[in-house]
Amino acid sequence: MISCGCFGGTTFHGLALAPSICRSPSMFSPLRTLTLTLAATNPHHRLLRRVLFPTIVRAFSSTALPTAPITKQEGKAAAKQQWKAAIDFKWIRDNKDVVAANIKNRNSNANLDLVLELYEKFLKLQKEVERLRAERNVVANKMKGKLEPSVRQALVEEGKNLKEGLVSLEEDLVQLTDQLRQEAQCLPNITHPDVPIGGEESSIIRKMVRSPWEFNFNIKDHLELGKDLDLFDFDAAAEVSGSKFYYLKNEAVLLEMGLINWAIAEVSKRGYIPLITPEIVRSSVVEKCGFQPRGQNTQVYSIENNDQCLIGTAEIPVGGIHMDSILPESALPLKYVAYSHCFRTEAGAAGTATRGLYRVHQFSKVEMFIFCRPEESNLYHEELIAIEEDLFSSLGLHFKTLDMATGDLGAPAYRKFDVEAWMPGLGRYGEISSASNCTDYQSRRLGIRYRPSSDTPATSKKGKGSNLAPTQFVHTLNATACAVPRMIICLLENFQQEDGAVVIPEPLRPYMGGLNVISPKAKTSQ
Repeated sequence: MISCGCFGGTTFHGLALAPSICRSPSMFSPLRTLTLTLAATNPHHRLLRRVLFPTIVRAFSSTALPTAPITKQEGKAAAKQQWKAAIDFKWIRDNKDVVAANIKNRNSNANLDLVLELYEKFLKLQKEVERLRAERNVVANKMKGKLEPSVRQALVEEGKNLKEGLVSLEEDLVQLTDQLRQEAQCLPNITHPDVPIGGEESSIIRKMVRSPWEFNFNIKDHLELGKDLDLFDFDAAAEVSGSKFYYLKNEAVLLEMGLINWAIAEVSKRGYIPLITPEIVRSSVVEKCGFQPRGQNTQVYSIENNDQCLIGTAEIPVGGIHMDSILPESALPLKYVAYSHCFRTEAGAAGTATRGLYRVHQFSKVEMFIFCRPEESNLYHEELIAIEEDLFSSLGLHFKTLDMATGDLGAPAYRKFDVEAWMPGLGRYGEISSASNCTDYQSRRLGIRYRPSSDTPATSKKGKGSNLAPTQFVHTLNATACAVPRMIICLLENFQQEDGAVVIPEPLRPYMGGLNVISPKAKTSQ
C-alpha cells in the first residue's frame, strides 16, 4: 500500500453513499494479450530456504485468553466490536520495556500502562472467579451424599450465594476482558531490528536506480501537460464531486487501463493469482487489518447508517479473503495481485506538494498480497520489493528504494520499503509504491492460521480435529504494483518531449492498442 499519513483515529468520517457506488470496474486493453499472458503463467513455488526470525517477532502470536469466534451479523450494523485478536498478554508484561520502547520509536499513542493495569486486574479477577467455582464444586459434591435436612438446606443456601456472587464476577470479568483486548489491540507490531529509528528523515536508501532524465528545454509538470494534451478535467470534477477528484480523458483513459492490465499481467507471470476485490467492506475488517477508521484525521470513508467502509487499499479485502480459516501448509504461500478503486479522505493533506493527481480521494491501484509461513516472510518481503523495482525499471523511471524508519511505520508493519520516483515537473521525489511485512499482526486479528502438516485436508473453517498438528498464524505481506495516478505523473513528466508530446514506454504499448505517443491536439480555427 502507499502510505498516506495517519490511517487511523477514533470516529468515522461519515459519508452517505448509494449502492451503485460499488460497481464492477471494466478492464480495458487488448484482452487477447492479457489472456495469453495469464495462460502462460508459471505455477508459484515455495522457497526452500528458511529464515529464522527473532523470538521477539512472535511476541503477540500466542493466545493468552480464549479467542471467541467472529459474530456474524447480516443486514445490520454491529452495536460494538465483536472480534478479538489473539494477544500474548504475559509476554507483553514480561517484556514491557521492549514494548514501551517500540511504542515510543513508532510514535504510537497506544497506552501500555493501561494495558498492564487492566491485565493485572484481569488476573486477580480471574483468580477470584476460579476460587468461587472451586468452592461451588465442593458444595455440589457435599450435597451428593445423604444429609440431614438442616445441613442440606445450609448447603443449598451456600451454593445459591456462591452462584450469585460468581455470576456477578463473571460479568465483570467479561467486561474487563473486552476492555483489555480493546486497549491491547492498539499496540503496534514489533519492529524488525534493522529498521532505522527516527522519523521519515532517518530512513535509509537501499537502492538507487538510473539517473534522472536530462532535458534541454523548459519542462512542464503533469498539470500543464494534462491541460495541453486534454487529458484531465479537475474543474468539472470539483463541481460534480468536490476537490481532489478528477476526470481522465482521451489517452489518459487508455493509459490508466494499460497500466492496470500491464501490472496484472506482469505480476501474474510470477505466480500471483489475479483478483478484483469488493470496494466496500465491513468496518471490522478494516480494523482487523490494522487501519482503525476513527478520529478526526481518519483516511477512511464510512457509509452512513451502515457498518461498512470504502476501502483505502485492496490490502483490506484481500487480507480478509481467508478470514477465520485454517489453511493447509501445502497451500502456502498464497500470492494474489488485486485490482480495485481506492478511496481516502486525505484529511490534513494540503499544499502544492499534493496538487494535481498526486493526492486524490479516488484512484485505481494494483496491489500484491502474500500469505506465507512465518519463517518465509523476510524472503517474500525481498521478493515483493524486487518485483516493484523490476516493474519500474522496465518503464525507464529513475527512483530510489528506502528502508523506512520507525516513525513512518503504520501499526501493522514489521518493516516497510518505500519506492520514491523522480517527478521532474514537480521537482522532487514522490512515493509511488511500498512493500510491507506485517508478520502475524493482521492474521491474529483476521483469524488466519495454517496447520503444519503435509497431509492436511483442504482449507476449512475453524473446527475441532484429532491427531493434527497445532495451528500457527500465517504471516501477511503487501506491496503496490501500480498506483495509477502517481504512475501517470511519472510517465507524463519523465517522457515529455520538446514539442509537447509524451512518449509511451515500450512495455505499455501492447496494452494501449499500440499507441506510441500522446500528441498535442490540433487546434481548431475560430
